[in-house]
Formats: sequence, structure tokens, C-alpha cells
Amino acid sequence: MATCPECDADVEVDEVDADIGDELSCPECGQNLVVSNTDPLEVDFAVDDEDDDDDDEDEDEEDEDDDEEEDDDEAEDKDWEE
Repeated sequence: MATCPECDADVEVDEVDADIGDELSCPECGQNLVVSNTDPLEVDFAVDDEDDDDDDEDEDEEDEDDDEEEDDDEAEDKDWEE
């Protein structure tokens, strides 16, 4: 038995077959968890890879937008110089 770090509910884990990295979810709050230690048995928040990928894509798009804005600013500066 382990304790959910989100809501402190008891989470049933097969202590005999549990391996570090095994994923499960809390029956009370639904939080995605991962076995972080087997002796004593502990669970921690699971890393949500999908959210990380989305964040990376958003940052890439922002970088591209910034580059386009810089190009526009440089073009405007050249117009004033002429």
C-alpha cells in the first residue's frame, strides 16, 4: 500500500511485482503516479510527456514569430535610412 502525494489516499500496489517506474493512477483523485521506490514502497507524480511536447512546440512557434518580427523591424529601419 502506498499513499497518493496529491490527496493522501491509499493506493493499492502489488508490492511483490512493483518495479521503479511502474505507472498507476490514484483511485480517489485520478492523479497519474509512478513507483519511485520499492523499499519502502513509494509513489510520486508521473511525468506527463504529452504536456512537455506541447510546451516545446509552443516555444518553437514563439521563436519563429520573434524572428519574423525582428526581420520586419530591420526592414522598417532601412526604409527610414533612405
